Amino acid sequence: MMTKKYILLSLSLLLAIAIVAQEKLIVVNEGNWQSDNGKLTYFEDDHVVSNQWFRDVNGKKIGDTPNDIIQVNDNLIAIAINWSNIVQFITPEGREVVAIEDIPNNRKLCSDGRYVYVTSYGHECGTVSGMKYFNKGYVAKIDLTTFTVVAATEVGYEPEGIALYKGRLFVANTGGYAFEEDHEYETTVSILNAETMQVEKTIDTQQINLYGKLSQSGRYLCINSPGDYYDIPAACIILDCEQALQGVEECYVRLDYASTYSCTTLDGKFIAIGSRFSYYTNEYEFNYVTIDPEEVMASMGGSGIEEQLPGTLMNDIKQMGAPYGIYVNPYTGYIYATDASSFASAGRLYQWSPEGELLGTHKVYINPGHFLALPPDGHFTGIQNNEVAHQPNHQQYNLQGQRVKATQRGTLYISDGQKYIVK
Repeated sequence: MMTKKYILLSLSLLLAIAIVAQEKLIVVNEGNWQSDNGKLTYFEDDHVVSNQWFRDVNGKKIGDTPNDIIQVNDNLIAIAINWSNIVQFITPEGREVVAIEDIPNNRKLCSDGRYVYVTSYGHECGTVSGMKYFNKGYVAKIDLTTFTVVAATEVGYEPEGIALYKGRLFVANTGGYAFEEDHEYETTVSILNAETMQVEKTIDTQQINLYGKLSQSGRYLCINSPGDYYDIPAACIILDCEQALQGVEECYVRLDYASTYSCTTLDGKFIAIGSRFSYYTNEYEFNYVTIDPEEVMASMGGSGIEEQLPGTLMNDIKQMGAPYGIYVNPYTGYIYATDASSFASAGRLYQWSPEGELLGTHKVYINPGHFLALPPDGHFTGIQNNEVAHQPNHQQYNLQGQRVKATQRGTLYISDGQKYIVK
């Protein structure tokens, strides 16, 4: 039998002598709702490369109100573009792969590398078995080998954040349209089997309107609740996914802090910027906390919360006109936050060292609220050396980011961030 070999191609050429950027960050600028002016910012080290990155690469707009971005696999990124009703897939170089239009009013994303799971406020979904209709919201499952929706399951009204833990999807339901539709606010987290897409259990947190992206630290989730903006104040739920799966009744703790914008640190804690808005006063109140979820759960909320942030982070954020997002680069520990300012003009991106030293601020675009860091070691950026390599032992993908089981001679594939051609 002929042995297949893979030749590692090099595209680095003379530019390979340049220093590789350590900070590579994609910032999703939502733009203004219904204005079709969402944009991607690409940032390297200490400067903005482009504030219209997707358009630079692909020659067209990305769409209306993008509101989530995740890494899917070595060569694929997914972006939920809410008001354009598409899930856009791109490569780490920004090149468009495909856009899926079967999940209207999509919200948040998570992935296991084989499938992408999408929450939707909508009531219909196009699947491989036909159109499905729902009274409430749903979770859709996209197969990355075909870029089709292979399943969709109803959860609560207006489901928002979604996270994956031990083969289970944790979906925070908001009921956020309660002020204008004939239903109440939701207080629940739906738990689905990711393989079967069946709802296995529902956790009632006793806190309404579980809104926003979930921050995850291993088995723990940080879930925001803005309340009802009148009589029910904002709060934060720390949920222990492991205890939830085991059926432990006290699997969550409610904290009297808002976590409107949160992220996970390198040591597994949550940083949360909370804004409490009241229609009675028409004013915001802010809190800034660091949460140790393990300690919070062990003490049932008695300890594990500090009203402080690293370095000058808290004081710097307090100077912002409208904090709109916070993020810790999971590869380097550098900290980022955004200021939406007036919500109608260009915002700013702030960068701090891992210790909280402010390194600079940068003009981005309207409503910059979502982040994705790319690895600094060239993992996504292609080819650096010429050498002969045996077939990789890890998962392989084609140039569209689809995982492949059987390779063909003369075809280019990607594995472990490297490009190979079968010979």
